[in-house]
Amino acid sequence: MRTARTTHHVAAAAVLAALLAACSGGASDGKVPSEQPPASSGAPATTAAPDEGPLPGVGIQLFQWSWDAIARECTETLGPAGIDWVLTSPPQEHILGEEWWTSYQPVSHRVDSRLGSREQFADMVSTCGSAGVGIVADAVVNHMTGQERPGTGWAGSSYEHYEYPGLFSDEDGDFHHCDAKDGDIQNYKDAEQVQGCELVNLADLATGTEHVRDTLKAYLADLVSLGVAGIRVDAAKHMPPADVAAIVADLPEGAVVWQEVIRGGGEPVTPEQYVGNGQVFEFGYGRELVGLLGGSTFRQALTLGERGMLPSDDAVVFVVNHDTERNGEMLTSRDDEYLLANVLMLAGTYGTPVLYSGYVFDDRDAGPVQDGDGKVLDASCPDAPGPATSLENGAWTCEQRWPAIQGMLEWRRVTDGAGLVAVDDSADDVLAFSRGELGTIIVNRGDEEAVGSWPTTLAPGEYCDVAGGPVSPQGCSGATIEVAADGTLSTTVPADGFVAVHSEGRTS
Repeated sequence: MRTARTTHHVAAAAVLAALLAACSGGASDGKVPSEQPPASSGAPATTAAPDEGPLPGVGIQLFQWSWDAIARECTETLGPAGIDWVLTSPPQEHILGEEWWTSYQPVSHRVDSRLGSREQFADMVSTCGSAGVGIVADAVVNHMTGQERPGTGWAGSSYEHYEYPGLFSDEDGDFHHCDAKDGDIQNYKDAEQVQGCELVNLADLATGTEHVRDTLKAYLADLVSLGVAGIRVDAAKHMPPADVAAIVADLPEGAVVWQEVIRGGGEPVTPEQYVGNGQVFEFGYGRELVGLLGGSTFRQALTLGERGMLPSDDAVVFVVNHDTERNGEMLTSRDDEYLLANVLMLAGTYGTPVLYSGYVFDDRDAGPVQDGDGKVLDASCPDAPGPATSLENGAWTCEQRWPAIQGMLEWRRVTDGAGLVAVDDSADDVLAFSRGELGTIIVNRGDEEAVGSWPTTLAPGEYCDVAGGPVSPQGCSGATIEVAADGTLSTTVPADGFVAVHSEGRTS
């Protein structure tokens, strides 16, 4: 993570200091232990560790969703929609404060945060598993807090900037310090600074030492004992690849490892250096989508990922995440092209796709809606979620419930594994292609509707257009479209819209 904290950590520290002074008796919910907890504490695990291969298919990042809300969403929406896994926000105890980035400043490895307790986390993992949805936890293992003043964390653990009782101590050599200005990274062209200096004042763990590695390994083992299918290594770029390898070395076979390594032009630390540890988030993909939908040669959508990016099997791809949503780097739910970007990702063959679902904000530091004690309120989706739905600040965007997204999840499932064929890019703003003989999609990035005929590989007949939602036992959720005897499809494709049909959606 490298966004909101970059420009606001000093001001945030003052705000948090005031909050901590007001809450000097302990966490905002009154949980103050009589003694400091060990690295992992709480109810014994009742969920088995993963023993199958890496999670397939499509995932979604439910940013700042509470554990109870995720559990319900797995059962009500994600499982039925065919989403295979959820990336959660960090589950460990963190500093107090309303901002979103408090979750990324851990003070202990207790699974107890404003998103829920250890018991709620374990219940969520179990409930989602029963719905066929795995859980991947965001793990902050590069650093601890960026707070200069001593404080008390969410679950009552005391801490100082470089002292975390029972975990890490500066006196024991558990933190990096460098000679750069303020000890912070100043030059991203210097690998030693990137991986040995502090990221915006966050206490940088000396991940090359045995004690730090063992402590972090114990935390990851605890998460696995609660049933998570894998972890996202936050800020992996700021640790040498060998350190990441050592930290994840004891994870059981089948536990996935996804690493955040932000690609920067001309920088010596690259995503390619980390693929030996697991898949890596390919930031270049979402960046390229911005230009692609803004006017670049549209046919390049079919080869997106082949130019200067990771090999497909090594890449986790996304339209937006919690950082890029706030720095203007990629498309967001506020952009007209956002739906089409997700459609292209789901229709394509590159990488492991991750959808995103968060909340509306106009202040980039704003956290999710919380109660008076600071606990995040359970997400509540609008009655008719979709890209045209007007939402107020704090409302949950709920992309996983958009009919078009659910329709494309179905289209991807049906066409999975088939190659790209029958490409038609004769119009500048319209791209049509098929996946084998299983499905055809026509995407219009233009400001005007597109009327025409396009080739398909489907048998003649009537088909459901899953742009209006998935096929149900009752029939089509949206319109029906005819494939003629010659295999062509004649229709009108809305501006900034698409049409998609697949072989299992034939009605006659």
